[in-house]
Amino acid sequence: MTEPIEMQGRRNRSAVCCFAVAAVLAPLGAALAEKPALRIGIIGLDTSHAIAFTKLFHDSEKEAGLQGFRVVAAYPKGSVDIESSVTRIPKYTEQMRGMGVGIVGSIDDLVGQVDAVLLETNDGRPHLEQALPVMRAGKPLFIDKPVAGSLSDAIAIFELARHYRVPVFSSSSLRYCTGAVDVRSGKIGKVLGATAYSPMSVEKTHPDLFWYGIHGVELLYTVMGTGCQSVVRTDTDKATVVTGVWAGGRIGTFRGLRTGRRGYGGAAFGQKGIADIGPFQGYAPLLVEVGRFFRTGKPPVSSQETLEIYAFMEAADESKRLGGASASVKAVMERARKEADGKLRRLLGAAWKEAKP
Repeated sequence: MTEPIEMQGRRNRSAVCCFAVAAVLAPLGAALAEKPALRIGIIGLDTSHAIAFTKLFHDSEKEAGLQGFRVVAAYPKGSVDIESSVTRIPKYTEQMRGMGVGIVGSIDDLVGQVDAVLLETNDGRPHLEQALPVMRAGKPLFIDKPVAGSLSDAIAIFELARHYRVPVFSSSSLRYCTGAVDVRSGKIGKVLGATAYSPMSVEKTHPDLFWYGIHGVELLYTVMGTGCQSVVRTDTDKATVVTGVWAGGRIGTFRGLRTGRRGYGGAAFGQKGIADIGPFQGYAPLLVEVGRFFRTGKPPVSSQETLEIYAFMEAADESKRLGGASASVKAVMERARKEADGKLRRLLGAAWKEAKP
């Protein structure tokens, strides 16, 4: 049967409309598809993390959450006196060039070319100085472990972030082990206690746990949260054990492994059961969080929790100085805050004095 004239007209008009809409949306879709990647800069090429993180962001077979990022520039200088770091810089610089990353001569040059920054210098001592121009430029900043070479420097970094209103985030990749994430999400109910372990090589220029013990301590804090009041440290030639007492009588223990088979893991003890909190699952889960942080400007870990992690580790050194006696986390934090305030006054002068309430 022949289609009525009015139906033919309506169908033709509909086709014309669809064609017109498609003509409008096609360029828009192409524009969205060609949206430039968020440009990342790296400070410090004295750690394998700089290479590994760049490869993950550049990999064409990316997992969800790692698309849309590109490392475009790097400032190579990291540690100046830690041999294991200094000797890596030339090799890692060439590897970065081979991945199409531009090498710049200063941090000021770097921040002018990027949208966000990874502070990867393996040595925590220069982090405060290296972070300052990034914050002044208003760029979101991820600081790899250790966040600084001392608790007072770590406090100063987060105070600068508040002063310049720049988002800053620091974490070990161990925080994002599936087991630990599940426990933190409530899998076993309220956590009553936990134990975590990791290798613990030390670097004489840093507090003992800062250099590598941070991985196990971060894992411990992922499931325990904040609220540690005191720590006691015990050392043998086989291991370092640091026991923390949290508010409400909860107990968390870090075991730093010195000999034998050394891995990452632990267990959490909750009201609804016991759960493993390891093992290490690579860097991708951390970088997914870093990428989300760069996009949103919202740190996934609070500065309060990060600073307590470093107070816990510095209190462990205080307990060692006291011959294994209990050290107060609060006292260590208060002393470091005074030191940080003095550093910021010297660093910023009148600008810092005016910022204080």
